[in-house]
Amino acid sequence: MARIIAGVTSSHVPAIGAAIDNHRTNEPYWQRVFEGFERSKEWIAKAKPDVVIGVYNDHASAFSVEVIPTFALGTAAEFPPADEGWGPRPVPVVQGHPELASHIAQSVILDEFDLTLCNKMEVDHGLTVPLNLMFGTPKEWPCPVIPLAVNVVQYPPPTGHRCFMLGKAIRKAVESYPEDLKVVIFGTGGMSHQISGQRAGLINSKFDHAFLDNLTKDPKKLTKLSHLELMREAGAEGVEMVMWLIMRGALDDKVDEVYRFYTVPASNTAVGHIILENKIKGGKKTSAKPASTKSASRGKKSAPKMKRAAARQKIERVRS
Repeated sequence: MARIIAGVTSSHVPAIGAAIDNHRTNEPYWQRVFEGFERSKEWIAKAKPDVVIGVYNDHASAFSVEVIPTFALGTAAEFPPADEGWGPRPVPVVQGHPELASHIAQSVILDEFDLTLCNKMEVDHGLTVPLNLMFGTPKEWPCPVIPLAVNVVQYPPPTGHRCFMLGKAIRKAVESYPEDLKVVIFGTGGMSHQISGQRAGLINSKFDHAFLDNLTKDPKKLTKLSHLELMREAGAEGVEMVMWLIMRGALDDKVDEVYRFYTVPASNTAVGHIILENKIKGGKKTSAKPASTKSASRGKKSAPKMKRAAARQKIERVRS
């Protein structure tokens, strides 16, 4: 059985990709951003996912104002990097997992979530930047990736609750796939930022930190945020954070927060990042509480016996 072992969130600022591509990651402006993902690279290298599901938003690369799917799932065998106006990024072609993607599509659609299926699609920085931040700059991405593009550009985007429930449907689909696969799901975009208008440059760190707190402890609270509330608190582009709720919906109700990172600014954007692990892996709890409790109970039973035995030995010594 396939299983989702963890979820990752990451901003996908295009300037981060430019800094990587132009070898500027050690410059003072960018150094803190990239240092914040060093532990994440170590974590994912140990986790060794067989497949990544990457939730992101397209930036007029695969789609345009002529066709705007709310949810578009990549079912192709590969997804080349898109030309976003200055040529495709120098990153590996994203290799897909058509079998699992098609299985997810069937399960999710029969659960009454309407998906657009993409048998041919180019992917932009929304997907490739988070892959860079987690995997570095390899010659090939270390595992297949299933892209899930979400409309958060053209009104109306899906609600946070709808995204959260889609995450649950994706988990159900993954767990019904017969092959033994470890899956990590990425939720990308955000955090607070606005790139135009009177509030251009807005960053709301207080809101961002509260969002990260609730993402771990009380995600259902976040599903109640309206689009207007998200845009008021986190800027016009802050609505991208509904995509993080797809990731969170695909995880256990209670999760372990492995790592968190937050910094500002990165090209007028708050960079937020979190790694959440499911408490159950491979059908077994990671906690050793049941075993330790059993051992403790045995210890309590054996202690009186040991005292009585020691007392008997003392009596025998006195008598002798």
